[in-house]
Amino acid sequence: MKIPKSIKRFCKKCKTHTEHKVSLSKKKPASSLSYGSKVRARNRGKARGHGNKGRYSKQAVTKWKMTGKKATKKTDFRYECAKCKKISVQSQGLRAKRVELV
Repeated sequence: MKIPKSIKRFCKKCKTHTEHKVSLSKKKPASSLSYGSKVRARNRGKARGHGNKGRYSKQAVTKWKMTGKKATKKTDFRYECAKCKKISVQSQGLRAKRVELV
C-alpha cells in the first residue's frame, strides 16, 4: 500500500485544512501484564489454586490453543500539521502487508 509523505487534511487545532506530514509509527508488543495476557493465562489454567505459582509455574493445558499471527498488520499513521506541529493519530487502522511512504 503506497501512501504520500504529505497529505492535506483537517487540523483540529488550526481548525482549517492544512498540509500534514505522514509518518508510520511502530506498534509496541503487548505487555505481559496486560488484561488480555492475564485472561489467556487464566484460560490456560495458570495461576489457579493455592501456593506459589511463580509466574504461573506450570506448562499450558494442551486442549486450549491460541491461534498464530495474522498475515497483515493494522497501520498506525501519525499526521503532523505543517503549521502548528500538532500530531494527530489515525482513527482506524487499515490492514496491509506492506506500507510504503512515497
